[in-house]
Amino acid sequence: MASSSPDSPCSCDCFVSVPPASAIPAVIFAKNSDRPRDEVQEVVFVPAGTHTPGSRLQCTYIEVEQVSKTHAVILSRPSWLWGAEMGANEHGVCIGNEAVWTKEPVGEGEALLGMDLLRLALERSSSAQEALHVITGLLEHYGQGGNCLEDAAPFSYHSTFLLADRTEAWVLETAGRLWAAQRIQEGARNISNQLSIGTDISAQHPELRTHAQAKGWWDGQGAFDFAQIFSLTQQPVRMEAAKARFQAGRELLRQRQASPSTPWQGASRQR
Repeated sequence: MASSSPDSPCSCDCFVSVPPASAIPAVIFAKNSDRPRDEVQEVVFVPAGTHTPGSRLQCTYIEVEQVSKTHAVILSRPSWLWGAEMGANEHGVCIGNEAVWTKEPVGEGEALLGMDLLRLALERSSSAQEALHVITGLLEHYGQGGNCLEDAAPFSYHSTFLLADRTEAWVLETAGRLWAAQRIQEGARNISNQLSIGTDISAQHPELRTHAQAKGWWDGQGAFDFAQIFSLTQQPVRMEAAKARFQAGRELLRQRQASPSTPWQGASRQR
């Protein structure tokens, strides 16, 4: 873990490679994190479970409705909160999340953390696309917000997510309750503390474009570039520095993708 001091390196990044980009016939998922160096991190296994209809679930700050059945998950998480920064479930769904700041204000009240949304999606989904629907549905119903640090100093943000299963991946980026998603069926993709979905939007919040137009961020005529429209004009130092990490990560993935002559290319995708 990197230190939270200004002079220490920051490296909160997620990567995915989907065949034929991978050098093996598998989807490869990875994440690193720059949580505070003195924060206790746990790797925990939570078995599958069945739950009484109508029961409630206590997340980090708020309660949500529990579902009747949850999947087994393995999580890497800060010990003080309910959610997780990364994890996988028994169906091979993997998710990592990143902090992001946008033109949409960060809510002052307590709601679901991005890390809560990540764990809820793993417990309730059998595919990456289903996980996307779980997160966006919970986001619409409960919103996101609350302090993302254990100490009293307030530190809140919105979230971006990289979701993957055995056949594909999705990038999901949020701005308050709004969101845009991009489907990755082959190739490699990375995210690093900034909005990165441009015009290649595979799914979106139904009010995303009308909201941007009402705010005067988009004229309703030109190309709808989510990252350009919703990113802050003056970004926090952390996000500005993340641009170099994002570009370096993208270039590294481009260089490392398997060549077209890989013998197994075209074979069925499996772990």
